[in-house]
Amino acid sequence: MAETGGEGAQGGAYFHKERIKYSPEEEARLERQHFWRIIDAFRFYRVHVQEQVKRAERQFRSLPQHHQNLLPGVLSNLTRISQCADHNQEVLQAIIHNSLDMFENIGYGEREDPRKVRPSTTFDMDKLKSTIKQFVRDWSEVGQAERDSCYQPIIQEIQRLFPSDQYDVSKVSVLIPGAGLGRLAWEIARLGYICQGNEWSLFMLFSSNFVLNRCEKVNALTLYPWIHQFSNNKKSSDQIRPIRFPDVNPQSLPLTSDFSMVAGDFVEVYTDADSWDCVATCFFIDTAHNVIEYVETIWKILKPGGVWINLGPLLYHFENMANELSVELSYEDIRTAMVKFGFHIEVEKESMQTTYTENDRSMLRYVYDCVFFVARKPADVYFDCQEDDQQQSSPSAAKSPRREGTDSLT
Repeated sequence: MAETGGEGAQGGAYFHKERIKYSPEEEARLERQHFWRIIDAFRFYRVHVQEQVKRAERQFRSLPQHHQNLLPGVLSNLTRISQCADHNQEVLQAIIHNSLDMFENIGYGEREDPRKVRPSTTFDMDKLKSTIKQFVRDWSEVGQAERDSCYQPIIQEIQRLFPSDQYDVSKVSVLIPGAGLGRLAWEIARLGYICQGNEWSLFMLFSSNFVLNRCEKVNALTLYPWIHQFSNNKKSSDQIRPIRFPDVNPQSLPLTSDFSMVAGDFVEVYTDADSWDCVATCFFIDTAHNVIEYVETIWKILKPGGVWINLGPLLYHFENMANELSVELSYEDIRTAMVKFGFHIEVEKESMQTTYTENDRSMLRYVYDCVFFVARKPADVYFDCQEDDQQQSSPSAAKSPRREGTDSLT
C-alpha cells in the first residue's frame, strides 16, 4: 500500500491514496522487509532505553555539585531503570523468538546475523513502548478497571443481543477489528461465541501470539511499563514499579471454543458479504485513513439483522502525518453516513468516559469522552426480492466461513 500526491486537473492541490499493484515477488520482499524492521525494533529496545538513561545521567551530572548532593537517590534510580530495561528486553526477546514462524502460510527466512542489533526509528520505538503498555491494559490485574470501562459495555451488549437462552451462542460469530493483544476477543470466546480478532500491527501480533499461545502460568511474567516516563512522576519508585501478567491463564478456554486471530488490513481481509452476526469495535474506527471505508466494510460483512457495537473516541491516527491520507470527521458526520448506508441505531450514548493504557500514578492522565452505539443492519435488506414468509426477525447465527489466503494465528 502506498500514498501518492499530485496536482488536480484544474491546478488545485489534492491528495490521492491508491494501492499500488506490486508483483508477487516485490510484495513478498516488502512484507519481509517490514517484518524484520519490527523484529529489529524489539531487539533495539535495550539500547534505546540505555541511551535515554545515559542522557538523564549526563544532565544530572551537569548540575552544580551542591545541587547533586541534595538529590542522593537520582543516580541509583537511573541504575534501577537500566536494570528494568534489561528485564523488559528478556521478555521482548521471548516474544520475537516465538514470532519467527507464527504465520501458518508465510515464512520470512533468516537474517545473516540474527544477533546484530540494528538502530530503529523513534516512531518504531514509540510503537514498541505503547505495546508494552498494552500488556497492562489487556493482561494484568492493574488493567482490570480499564477493561471494565471499555470491554464490559461491549460484552454486555453482545449477551443482551444474543442471549444464551435464545441462541446457540456457539454459532454466533463476532469479529473484533483492531484486537490489539486479544483480551476482548478472548473474553467473548470464553463466553462460548465464535470470536475472531483482527490486527494489522506486527507489534501487537507478535505480542498477542506470545501471550495467547505461550503463556500458561498466571502472573508468571513481569514487565516495567512506566520506565520510559521521565515526567509527571510523583515518586521515583512509581517509574520502576512492575506489573505482572497474564492475570488469567490464556490457555484456559474451553476445548470447544472457536477463537482465532487474523493478521492483515481490516478492509482488505474482510470482503465476504453477509458473514458476521456482530462486529465490535473498541478504540478502532479512528485508525482509518477514511473512516467511511470502515463503515462501508462493516455494513457489507454483517449478516442481515447483524449488529455493530462501537465504543471509542475519534483521535485520528493519521492526522498531521506527512504523506498520509486522513479525513477527520465528526461523530455527527459519521452517524449521518451510517444512517444513509441503512444502519438503524438502537443504542446511543455520546458520553462514556474511559481511559487507554493509563498510568494510574501519573500526574498527567487522559480521559476519553467516548461514543458508544449499537447499530443494526436491517434483517430485510437481504430479503427485498423474496417472499414475506422467507423473512426473519432475528439474525441467522451460523458459523461464518474461514477466509483463505490470510495470515492466520491460532
